[in-house]
Amino acid sequence: MTAVVLVHGLYHRPDHFSAVADRLRAAGTEVVVPELHRGSLSADTAAVQAVIDALPEPPIVLGHSYGGSVITGVHGAAHLVYLAAFVLDDGESAAGLGGTSPQLQEAISPEPDGSTSLHPDQALDVLFSDCPETFAVRAVGLLRAQSPGCGRGVPKRHSWKHIPSTYVVCVQDRAIDPSLQRRMASRCTDVREWQTGHSPFVGQPELIVRLLWELLAAQTPPRRKE
Repeated sequence: MTAVVLVHGLYHRPDHFSAVADRLRAAGTEVVVPELHRGSLSADTAAVQAVIDALPEPPIVLGHSYGGSVITGVHGAAHLVYLAAFVLDDGESAAGLGGTSPQLQEAISPEPDGSTSLHPDQALDVLFSDCPETFAVRAVGLLRAQSPGCGRGVPKRHSWKHIPSTYVVCVQDRAIDPSLQRRMASRCTDVREWQTGHSPFVGQPELIVRLLWELLAAQTPPRRKE
């Protein structure tokens, strides 16, 4: 059976995807949610690539926000899903595309060690404003500090040019401008638009689960890795 790999964005943790992962696993789907925060885009990409390489069959790989920069650089996926995420082309970086909205920029606070974190109240408004309060507060509590420079990373590979891909535009997003999302979505083979904010995996996980089930059902038996 095709597995699913879920790749989180900056400041996030694998636990942010718990509602999605739990539902998929309950239905018998293998799900892997790797931890990023390895210090650079290349290191984060290598961590996800190691997960893909360890699976017996090519998985569906979903990247959220900065996670799109990461999955752009992998190989061996059956399908790529970009959730309000960065689909980078030659020489591009998330920062170079103007990926951070003014609201998100205002939420970023420098830390003494050179990392940055998000101010909780502003993060709640920018990332989780359309989520039920209990879930949103938990999601803010899971956020962690971020090493500098990841958003300026440029991927060496551009797998969306060779692998089928689906882009989900989050129309109410306050972190990444939906107009930028639509420009990047034009690079993908399929585009969906959801009336959600930046983090539907917190507020409406069933949307992501249904999309992934649809993509899983459409998969022909994948060619086994050599």
